[in-house]
Order: sequence, then C-alpha cells, then structure tokens
Amino acid sequence: MRKIVIIGSGGSGKSTFSRKLGNKLKINVFHLDAILWKPNWELESKKEQIKIQNEMVKNEEWIIDGNYSGTIDIRLNAADTIIFLDIPRLVCIYRAFKRLIQYRNKTRPDMREGCQERFNIEFFKWIWEYPKKKRPSILNRLQQLSDEKEVIILKSTEEVKQFLVK
Repeated sequence: MRKIVIIGSGGSGKSTFSRKLGNKLKINVFHLDAILWKPNWELESKKEQIKIQNEMVKNEEWIIDGNYSGTIDIRLNAADTIIFLDIPRLVCIYRAFKRLIQYRNKTRPDMREGCQERFNIEFFKWIWEYPKKKRPSILNRLQQLSDEKEVIILKSTEEVKQFLVK
C-alpha cells in the first residue's frame, strides 16, 4: 500500500480516514477538495483537474481522497490500493450536518481557504442518492479492478476503526 485512493459518499469520513491512514503509514495525503476548489467554491477546469492529478500520481507514494468521477480513472489506474468507504447514507448525512455545525463560517482543515463549510440541498440530495445513483457504478468499476489492485470496501464506522488499528 503505497499509492492509495480513498472514495465514498460525502460524509463517509474520507478526509478523516485519509489523514489517520497517512499518519500511520507516513505517506503524504492529498485532499482533492482542497486542491481542486478555488476560493468561493470555484472548481478548477476539467483540463486543470487532469493536469493536477496526472502530476500527483507521479509521486512514489500518496493517499488521494475524493471522488471526482470525471477524473477518477487517473487515480484508479495509478493506485495499488483503492479503499471505498461504503458507509450507510444516514450516517453520512448526520456527519455532513455535524460538520456544518462544527465548521460554520469557517474553512475545514481539508478544504482550500476561502471555501467556508456549506450544506445545500444539492449536496444533501447527492448524499441521499449516492447509494442508488453512484454506488452501483463504483462497485462495478472496483470489481473490474479487483484482479489488478487491492480493493478494500469498509461498510461501517467499526470496520474503518478496525482497519486503522491493523
């Protein structure tokens, strides 16, 4: 495990998990949200996203957390390990609301400065629909990779905790 991709719904704990895993393995962590969003929630162009991620995956070791399905193949192809935090939607929604309260009018540590925490109806809808709209295609894609890469699916907070203490 030297090139690790962390994916999952909003509120699944990708950033926290990535940070803890990075500390444990002594590997640099790249939070795509902090890299691809400019201040005031302006997203980098797709061309720039591709350029940034192609440079990132050239490193010998890394943990990259974030979904960004339009560029996910860059990371999946370069990774040796993919970890999917397949956490129940109600847990994800609870965590997203909790994060909103915790970082209200602030920028959380895994975001770029100038992107204050927010929770709007589109984000809520994305989390709510994730199990039906995004999860099946992710599982299908991971199944295609399972012979070439180590694919780990963690389905609960307890499984995440156990993984980190191994």
